[in-house]
Amino acid sequence: MVEAFVLWNEPNNLSHWNFQLDPGWTRFGDMVKLASAAIRDVNSAVPIVLGGVSSCDCDFLRLMRAQGVMNSVDMVGVHGFPLDWNHWNIDEWPERIREARHTSGKPVWVTEVGASSFGAEEIQAFGLNRTLSLLRPEVDRIHWYSLYDLPPTWPAETRHKEAEGSSYYRHYYLGLLKSDGTPKLAADAFPQDSSVGFCQWFHFEDPRLDDAVAWMKDHEVKYLRTGLSWADWFRPNAVDWFDRQMEALASFNVALTLCFTPAHLGLEPHHTSPPIDNQQFADFAAWAAERYAPAVATVNSTSSMRESLAVL
Repeated sequence: MVEAFVLWNEPNNLSHWNFQLDPGWTRFGDMVKLASAAIRDVNSAVPIVLGGVSSCDCDFLRLMRAQGVMNSVDMVGVHGFPLDWNHWNIDEWPERIREARHTSGKPVWVTEVGASSFGAEEIQAFGLNRTLSLLRPEVDRIHWYSLYDLPPTWPAETRHKEAEGSSYYRHYYLGLLKSDGTPKLAADAFPQDSSVGFCQWFHFEDPRLDDAVAWMKDHEVKYLRTGLSWADWFRPNAVDWFDRQMEALASFNVALTLCFTPAHLGLEPHHTSPPIDNQQFADFAAWAAERYAPAVATVNSTSSMRESLAVL
């Protein structure tokens, strides 16, 4: 089932939102407000998460709070990769989570966290164990990124590609399984008590979908974060693919991320571009809610979640 909608992914990261076209992120803030309202018109109970903030950036959260965005969301999602990209120590996780909670005034979900095996599989195994020991006392949701390595023939979602040097290639080694499904050392350390979920993106007509579902079921995974691409919505057979993906994931509690601008609807023809018209993204969000999280299907489970969040 869809347990929450996540609006966008790493908006404070130029690889996912071209903030040079949106100084101050005012267009982004407006887009979140419109999309949130559109989803709530369909299902007022389903929780809405501010799309995962890269590097648990509390300055960005302060900006969103100043714009009134926090009035439109129930939780904030944060991301962190201190062993690979972020300029802070892994042991700072608890402090950063508490700052994000205080800054936003909202519960915090870790919607993406990971460690690559770029240098050694032992480093990834350490990263998994240490990260979970630090985050479990602080948050209700941890989504490990990811189940699969990125296949070597697929591009990573960054703007500068190979020009980023080793930072770019780390994207390819973040799975607990290699791209062919071979387990790494860290796979044996992944909890099988349903307490930790995955963030696993599925590309359009992704051939890994069924194998991923089987592995997660075998390992008692309950929580999954994945996405529907607004850009993919305009491909031929897009709805058939979306339906197949969501049907395959029906047994998981899915935090469903909506993001990526269609080239023909952006200020520039790129998936990171702010939309020309934010209402068009809101229309896509409403469509996704109507199709995959209608009120009659989710009101019992999600209303209790919203009530519990209000107590926090």
